[in-house]
Amino acid sequence: YSKPKMAAKQSSLGDGIAAVKQSYICRREDLYPEDGTEEEEPVEPAKKRHKKGQNRSRPRGTRTPFSQKLCPNLKVGEACQFKEECRFSHDVAEFMKLKPPDLGDNCVFFEQFGKCPHGLTCRFGSKHISEDYRNIVNMDIYDPNQTLHTKNSITKEFQESLRKRSVIFSKSDEHFKALERERKSCVQDTHQKTVSNDLESSNPLPPSNSGLCASKEALNYKVEVCSKESQCSPRPHPQVNGDVIINTLSPPSLSSKPSSVQIDDTHSDETAVRLNSQPLRETGTILEGVHQPDMLTPATPTSGGSLQESTSFPITPEPIRKKVDFKNKLYLAPLTTVGNLPFRRICKELGADITCGEMAMCTNLLQGQQSEWALAKRHASEDVFGIQICGSFPDTMTKCAEMLCGHTEVDFIDINCGCPIDMVFQSGAGSALMRRTKRLEEIVKGMTSVMNIPLTLKMRTGIQNKQSVAHSLIPKLRDWGVSMVTVHGRSKEQRYTKLADYHYLNQCAETVCGDIPVFGNGDILSFEEYYHYLDDTALSGLMIGRGALIKPWIFTEIKEKRHWDISSHERFEILKKYTTFGLEHWGTDDQGVDKTRRFLLEWLSFLYRYIPVGILERVPQKINERPPYFRGRDYLETLMSSRNCKDWVKISEMLLGPVKGDFNFLPKHKANSYN
Repeated sequence: YSKPKMAAKQSSLGDGIAAVKQSYICRREDLYPEDGTEEEEPVEPAKKRHKKGQNRSRPRGTRTPFSQKLCPNLKVGEACQFKEECRFSHDVAEFMKLKPPDLGDNCVFFEQFGKCPHGLTCRFGSKHISEDYRNIVNMDIYDPNQTLHTKNSITKEFQESLRKRSVIFSKSDEHFKALERERKSCVQDTHQKTVSNDLESSNPLPPSNSGLCASKEALNYKVEVCSKESQCSPRPHPQVNGDVIINTLSPPSLSSKPSSVQIDDTHSDETAVRLNSQPLRETGTILEGVHQPDMLTPATPTSGGSLQESTSFPITPEPIRKKVDFKNKLYLAPLTTVGNLPFRRICKELGADITCGEMAMCTNLLQGQQSEWALAKRHASEDVFGIQICGSFPDTMTKCAEMLCGHTEVDFIDINCGCPIDMVFQSGAGSALMRRTKRLEEIVKGMTSVMNIPLTLKMRTGIQNKQSVAHSLIPKLRDWGVSMVTVHGRSKEQRYTKLADYHYLNQCAETVCGDIPVFGNGDILSFEEYYHYLDDTALSGLMIGRGALIKPWIFTEIKEKRHWDISSHERFEILKKYTTFGLEHWGTDDQGVDKTRRFLLEWLSFLYRYIPVGILERVPQKINERPPYFRGRDYLETLMSSRNCKDWVKISEMLLGPVKGDFNFLPKHKANSYN
């Protein structure tokens, strides 16, 4: 492995500043003549520690009272079943009188499906709202059985069952009951070992020419000792035609036949003598078997499975798994807030192969929270799609995996083992699982026992900067049943500062020698960096996160192996398409427009960092280099490169109409990714 040689030429503006052609560079005063209009990042070292995490003081939108909202039934022309008890407004004429002007003439629902589900509340309803305030339906293209292209929506019935805790998780319950039986078995075997040692010390065996084996056969009891390894971790359990085989603890009979067991005298105290037994059948909760004490024989394999060296109890058999080919695929990372469904659709159209939803908390999913289930939604264009869940308890993570496999269309489930957010870390989830190996093992084994799809895991190099542990976890994860591992090349403490350590990521990939795919993540912003790290390391692929936020056409550049000098008008068309996808996903009423605008502005807080190829002094742009103040090749390109929140609002007004007079925006996440 060698570091890339693409950054040999430094910027004339200094280290950490992107190299922009001198003819485009300008002063801050030229771009922002009004003093104080731009949010400058502090330069003082004392304040630098505050430039991370979230802007908790950002302005929040005010909720409209129910009395000012139109009844959901009346807006589509239906009668309200609650009548006087309804908390919404029923005065259609008054509502339409106070309704703001439409933002456009083309409603995405009316044009595609022939009927707008938002009816009179649609902000693009000039074509489907009649003069007498009725919702027009185009019967030529309307199909009452047609559904949206979005999948994995939670039904009201299932949501109610989750809230009442009436959902039965049969596979998860069976798995944990089996683990509890095995735990009790190990405790019992430990107790029996202690008793047998006491008996042997009180009744020493006389010397015999027939050897130690014959002397032990003379005793009318049999003790089987669990090894220390079997007491600490469960082992796979053999089956014969669906019947589970365990070892019995029946006493040997005093037979005159010679024994076929050979015990080494030097290790006689640690050797377990086992009896051959018939397959056991489970009746209720009691395992019964027929023992044949004719002779002591070593455990021999039977048809359908092999006996283990310690007492075993049944766990959920491993299901047949659907396989996903991850190797060398363009993988869009799960991105909180900005990695929503409309953004993933944009990336799919621009060349992404694998997409994954935003991080969802498993407890919120099990409680049926609508906002959390929205993160699991999948568009029909996402042919390979995964859901990332986060949690710290084996039972909730296992039940959540069983629920997602049974009630959603998903190709794989990803465990978040790298989230650096303090609230998540302090709860024992996210990157905290990297130092809780036993807990992580229980989570992985529990989830794989109830899943019929691949289980993947995303983590960081470690928690502390100088204590990387990912290389030691990856072989264990492979043995526990994880199908693919992604490692972000930074620690939890680093968050997004400094560069990703691809030298260490290469070591992580070499620990499993290609047994499972190992993906790297961090700092990919050009096709040159992508192919350099892919060709010069043992990594199976690369996951792209912030690079896709800054320029989602990076997937096109990678597949075509070229630098795309995309124009401002082409970029604006991408934003226009994102707006259409957002209105289709969140709705065309006031609430849907506000959500689309908010997520568009969150995305623009990353998009402004892109520097067009045509004005760069050297190519490619580095993700950790701060763009200087520069003018673009036209007004729109200059506006898109502005770091002023007010300019982002101007771009949103070009797409979604004017904002309210008191509207103010501040990004959710603070920028802490530049040198």
